[in-house]
Amino acid sequence: MAYPFVFRAQASPVRVEDHKAAKDAAPPVPQAREPWPAAGASGSARPHGAGARWLGGLGSGERLVSAYDLVETMQYLYVRVVKARGLPASAVTGGCSRPYVEARVGNYRGATRHVEGTSSPEWNQVFAFSRDRVQATALEVFVRDKDALARGDDCVGRVAFDITEAPARVPPDSPLAPQWYRLEGTGGRMAASGEVMLAVWVGTQADEAFADAWHASDASVRGGGGGGAAAVQSTRSKVYVTPKLWYLRISVLEAQDVFVPPGAGGIAGKGRHADVFAKVQVGGVVLRTRPCSARSPTSLEWNEELVFAVAEPFDEPAVLIIQARAQPGKDEIVGRAVLPLTLFERRLDRRQVQAQWFSLEPFGGPPEAVFAGRVQLRACLEGAYHVMEEPTMYASDTRPTDRQLWRPPIAVLEVGVLSAQGLTPMKTVDGRGMTDAYCVAKYGHKWVRTRTVVDSCSPRWNEQYTWEVYDPCTVLTLAVFDNCQLGTATAAGSGAVRDQRIGKVRIRLSTLEMDRVCTTAHPLVVLHPSGLRKNGDLCLAVRLTCLSLGGAVFLYGQPFLPRMHYAQPFTVLQLDNLRQQAMGIVAARLSRAEPPLRREVVEYMLDADSHAWSIRRSKANFLRVTALLSGAAGTARWLADVCRWKNPAATVLVHVLFVTLVCFPELILPTMFLYMSAAGLWSYRRRPRRAPHMDARLSCAEAVHPDELDEELDTFPTSRPNAVVRVRYDRLRSVAGRIQTVVGDVATQGERVRSLLAWRDPRATALFTAFCLVAAVVLYVTHIRVVALVAGLYVLRHPRFRSRMPSAAGNFFKRLPSRGDTML
Repeated sequence: MAYPFVFRAQASPVRVEDHKAAKDAAPPVPQAREPWPAAGASGSARPHGAGARWLGGLGSGERLVSAYDLVETMQYLYVRVVKARGLPASAVTGGCSRPYVEARVGNYRGATRHVEGTSSPEWNQVFAFSRDRVQATALEVFVRDKDALARGDDCVGRVAFDITEAPARVPPDSPLAPQWYRLEGTGGRMAASGEVMLAVWVGTQADEAFADAWHASDASVRGGGGGGAAAVQSTRSKVYVTPKLWYLRISVLEAQDVFVPPGAGGIAGKGRHADVFAKVQVGGVVLRTRPCSARSPTSLEWNEELVFAVAEPFDEPAVLIIQARAQPGKDEIVGRAVLPLTLFERRLDRRQVQAQWFSLEPFGGPPEAVFAGRVQLRACLEGAYHVMEEPTMYASDTRPTDRQLWRPPIAVLEVGVLSAQGLTPMKTVDGRGMTDAYCVAKYGHKWVRTRTVVDSCSPRWNEQYTWEVYDPCTVLTLAVFDNCQLGTATAAGSGAVRDQRIGKVRIRLSTLEMDRVCTTAHPLVVLHPSGLRKNGDLCLAVRLTCLSLGGAVFLYGQPFLPRMHYAQPFTVLQLDNLRQQAMGIVAARLSRAEPPLRREVVEYMLDADSHAWSIRRSKANFLRVTALLSGAAGTARWLADVCRWKNPAATVLVHVLFVTLVCFPELILPTMFLYMSAAGLWSYRRRPRRAPHMDARLSCAEAVHPDELDEELDTFPTSRPNAVVRVRYDRLRSVAGRIQTVVGDVATQGERVRSLLAWRDPRATALFTAFCLVAAVVLYVTHIRVVALVAGLYVLRHPRFRSRMPSAAGNFFKRLPSRGDTML
């Protein structure tokens, strides 16, 4: 029979890694390697400007197409096993067989699951063999019977192919149609019965089948054979979409006809009224109002607003509970109402939402009771806010929840995750260190995860992903992790089965040049209890393709967040609470995907611990402020040197410039702006060519004390012994004492300014009032240019006319009183 690209050479058995003698006669593997069919442009050429393009309009039916040219093309032999028919009965049981298919290329082989009791099984599974790993030119597909495995003759039939004759496919070509192939028996004879439906082609990592395919590297997955399907599944590359998040605003206004239990009335009998409060629970989050004194048994008023973060689909209702405090420390439920979130209106502006009455159900009362009062609520789902699940400074998306309020995209972001170099072994398996690395990238609602490269400290992914960009001042976050779910492995330094952090990279899109490819190796650094750990480098190729330059420039003058954040803002405490809620929702949803994106991965990507106290981070922020003020301090030192005439030529030039600007004040602002524009043009030559990376020196992480680092990595609440916590508390008190002193000094200077006219010191206020009167008269009769010229020449006077003692104005100011005198 003449099957397309069927290989039928008969000779010695095929070589496999775990068999010295094959079970069946098989074609030989040729020694000379012939080239595979070209499945796309090989190499790593990255032409400038050849980025993603749009097909169709931006309204409806738009589709984004990526050129997939940022990464090196990697060729794969794809084998799609669809199904089989007409298989013979099992020779062991006499009934239906338990067939499975094995695909074998050289020393690599992959097997489908076995199907119970059928002669027409269906698998629909894809195998991918990398050209870099495979030296053979022959592909064999065996149909085997699991029942006959113990007899050593489990082969039902096989089909052999010559790889060099396999067709090449490059997306967006349609998938190759599978065909029926008649099974051959051993020795080249046709099998008694049976056919298998297959499709064989040569493609690249851009193929749609790449993500779900079984790869040749999966053969080395620990636990990957037999019952290790879950371990193999956790190595797949996947794209995740976070749920659509809303803010749920519930205003608890009042309740009527609420029955207060007799136990609470006992308190009222002593001249006090029972405290009644409302509690709302959405998912695992519970918020409560302040207590309301039940002076009237028929009406209770709170007028308090509670805000939650919720996600579509709204499968969890809001549960409203009215509780009364019968005794100190004991609350009794008076009534409750279960409110599906679909009952609430979706609001896109600031208009007032109509209040509604909801009936309360009795809780724990007699079965015949069906009414326990009613409560009035004003509730809505806010669609004009952006729900923040990450810190605002690292935000990757600022669009409001409702799609009607979105602007069109202004750019397309393409990221090629090329490889990692010099990764540190993260765990120990069978006495040797190894790393199973994968990369996670997050931007907006789209998260991506590359495949796991097993047992490699220099993994090559060569995967490319695309995002739509709606704001150029957002941040792309990538991180590399070690997959610790592949069988039994002991993480270095701990026995927890958690994916270990290798390092993180942040790229602010506004630092990228439009329509250019930026290929950079970013260092992967992470804080470890033993200190700063350099774990290698992550090689990325990033391109930002502009769709609307005018739209991008227009956004620089717009608010960073949607307008509702400024028209009806939340408090700082509310924002922190809502961010924690949103982060928990995203982590829970992504951890339920398949393969799951584990909670520790999501929390690391979203910087869940950014609000935690850290002495190292406090020092780094203090040094940032110091560096920010260093320019002003340098200018002050230069002016002091000018005033001291350390460089007479420079001092004379400053005098000339000062007199010129005083005589012609209309030149001050033009000169200032001209200088800044010239400085900007001059610094263009030294502009940064690459995106910035994580700076260990800026983070004060190079020489951090181990105890400070252990405190930063501690859990909340702490899990350290009492003695360690006591030492850290004393250290925190000393640091806070110095901060307290600085804050007190700042407050003292401000209060001295206020006391100038407060008559707390009558003599000082009288002197200042008289001085202001004289100064007003002098300034009225003297031209402002003369005043400025005299004041400037006085400041720039020669050191011969200066005194080493403080000035009279400074002495007067330091003698003013402050409110610190009245503090305990």
